[in-house]
Amino acid sequence: RARRGALRLSRLPSVPCSSHGCPALRLSPQAAMTKLAQWLCGLALLGSAWAALALAPPGLQPPAPLRQALLPLPVYLLVAFGCYSLATVGYRLATFNDCEEAAAELQEHIRAARADLRRRGLRL
Repeated sequence: RARRGALRLSRLPSVPCSSHGCPALRLSPQAAMTKLAQWLCGLALLGSAWAALALAPPGLQPPAPLRQALLPLPVYLLVAFGCYSLATVGYRLATFNDCEEAAAELQEHIRAARADLRRRGLRL
């Protein structure tokens, strides 16, 4: 018996994927963190490789031009990631599709709710 508030790792029932109909698994929030864990492991691997090359012991020093390129590399990668993120958000905003049918349906629901509230005596 699980305690209240305890983490429970379980798989929820399989549901069809809306984009192409394949069965997709709905995972609990604890299991959904695996993508984050993958990114963090990759970042740790790249960071340790950078540290091993850039901060090498004196006997294993890479050539000066390579070392000069390696030292500011994390800053350059961070700036490049920021630019990519801004470009992606801008592109997604520019190509965002309006759902005219859904907007019309929502407006109809709002009209019906207002009419129901007026019928019950509430003034808007």
